[in-house]
Amino acid sequence: MNNFANFTKGFLKENPVFVLLLGMCPTLGTTTSAINGMGMGLATAFVLVMSNLAISAVKNIIPDKVRIPAFIVIIASFVTIVDLLMAGYLPALHEQLGLFIPLIVVNCIVLGRAESFASKNGVVASIIDGLGMGLGFTFALVILGSTREILGSGAIFGYKFIGDNDGMLIFILAPGAFIALGYIIAIINKLKKA
Repeated sequence: MNNFANFTKGFLKENPVFVLLLGMCPTLGTTTSAINGMGMGLATAFVLVMSNLAISAVKNIIPDKVRIPAFIVIIASFVTIVDLLMAGYLPALHEQLGLFIPLIVVNCIVLGRAESFASKNGVVASIIDGLGMGLGFTFALVILGSTREILGSGAIFGYKFIGDNDGMLIFILAPGAFIALGYIIAIINKLKKA
């Protein structure tokens, strides 16, 4: 498979959220706004790219018996870097995302790509795969966060375009995440069949 196909499959054919339905905990928990979705998506994308790079580079020296624990240690190292950088440079976003940043370590998207792709392919292909999946995840979170923010508060990226108290509160709350995600997936499935 060529590198362009590896990059685009995270957006279209194998989007982690809209097609594979992976990473639902951060998807539903952090997308109360577009900026939160973008922050979580980019943090996960960084971890995906860097862990894919590292795992692909050391795949031949990791014994099979400790493969998964070694992958988790590598992923946890990059999650710690992201967590500390966000705490230092983006404290408001870090506070909004809270516990979901450390939970990137156990995100099935990251561990799944490490196991199914990075451990079997070269460094460049693994970086491109991580970038494609990470940006596809970010795209999905921004779409869901934007939808919830527009419907829930009449704003996008924090900029109000509808007067106060004109949104539907349910879309800012937890049930709104399920409703919005369900409709977005239904629209995507309808477009794929057309």
